[in-house]
Amino acid sequence: MTTKRYAIIGAGPSGLAAARAFQKAGIDFDGFEAAAGVGGLWDIDNPRSTMYESAHLISSRTTTQFDEMPMKSGIDYPSHRELIGYFRDYADRFNLTERYLFNTRVLDVHHDMDYRWAVTVQGADGRQVTQHYDGVILANGTLAEPNIPTFPGTFDGEIIHSSQYKRASQFDGKRVLVIGAGNSGCDIAVDAVHHADAIDMSVRRGYYFVPRYLFGRPTDTLNQGKPLPAPIKQLVDKNLLQAFTGDPVRFGFPQPDYKIYESHPIVNTLILNHLGQGDLQIRPDIERFDGHTVHFVDGSASDYDLILLATGYKLDYPFVDRADLNWQGAAPDLYLNIFTPSFNGLYVMGMVEASGLGWQGRYEQAELIAQYLAADATDPARAAAFRDRVLNQPWPDLTGGYKYLGLERMSYYVNKDAYRSTVRATTEALRGDAPASTSSTANKLALGAAAAVAVVGLVTIIAKAAGKKVSA
Repeated sequence: MTTKRYAIIGAGPSGLAAARAFQKAGIDFDGFEAAAGVGGLWDIDNPRSTMYESAHLISSRTTTQFDEMPMKSGIDYPSHRELIGYFRDYADRFNLTERYLFNTRVLDVHHDMDYRWAVTVQGADGRQVTQHYDGVILANGTLAEPNIPTFPGTFDGEIIHSSQYKRASQFDGKRVLVIGAGNSGCDIAVDAVHHADAIDMSVRRGYYFVPRYLFGRPTDTLNQGKPLPAPIKQLVDKNLLQAFTGDPVRFGFPQPDYKIYESHPIVNTLILNHLGQGDLQIRPDIERFDGHTVHFVDGSASDYDLILLATGYKLDYPFVDRADLNWQGAAPDLYLNIFTPSFNGLYVMGMVEASGLGWQGRYEQAELIAQYLAADATDPARAAAFRDRVLNQPWPDLTGGYKYLGLERMSYYVNKDAYRSTVRATTEALRGDAPASTSSTANKLALGAAAAVAVVGLVTIIAKAAGKKVSA
């Protein structure tokens, strides 16, 4: 379809999605991966992996897998071991493995004299080679560069980031403080309960907790039809979840200062069980360190041997000049989190976070990139019209009506329904497909509103049965 050649950096889920979409579109590419095989962070044996032994998916199998190749496993929430096998099978089935150079680090990506992209790589033998491409797809992931906060004072024990955590035996016989209560922080705290002498968790804000199962089904498989309007979904889900899990404030967490889904929820209710059993306790934010003593902002203090920072990650594309990615604040400012406004030949895969987006959502990103490149080669007017819209028209609202917290880690967060529908529509427009009819959209909205009324009635009944008051 095109005689141009592209580089794909990364062989994790996003890189494999890009490779498969390019393969199907007949677009030539070379793949580069620093590790010895595919899978990215899901390969715990990869030296750069941030995976730990007890890690499982927090989204269910059927909402996460690639549509083109469902997982063989029937397990609802597979472990990292099953997932690395899945990615290897995916790469082998579609002959993607042979398109990659493994044990090959990308050192530098910059414009050459001919306005192509010079990509310098280093192989396992230490030799550096520079090749030239018409474009580069950055799919090296978002969870590689640890976010390390600083605190007043000095801690005389051991401090590690969650990226350095591999197995619970690291906590044997130690007094442990976990700072941060994201999904990884809660997973690791649950691990520590069975090994540490004592375990506390320091948090700055409240959280919403989602059980993995509701009504005997994986929670994220419910409400897979027309999405409810944000205010109604927030009302329904907050009350439904609290009817099943209770109020996290009762277990020591602060009251959230935001509505549900305005930050990523915690898909782990085991932490609440252990709090209820007294196996660990919640502490407030850190005031300062002093030897082995940690002082908290409420005036309390405790001694610890090990501090684990579950403080997340920073975006990092170290081989590219930030100006080339239109970097603004904590993240590149890209159209649909993919395209630079200058259309300079850099495309980003996987720089998107959303509850329930799954790997299929990433594959749809790759389809869009491939369709744009195909249009640029075979229908330049259509590609030019797309670029004109990006440059001269307001960008689409990808929030789905949710008011996300203004945090660095939320800088590339989207609503999955708003995002996927926009990506699909953009792909169809580049392909020249007719848009959905207005009457069809109106019918769907009407059905959605009717479903919302029914669900609100259902959750009210459930909440009353549980002795809960329905609140916004």
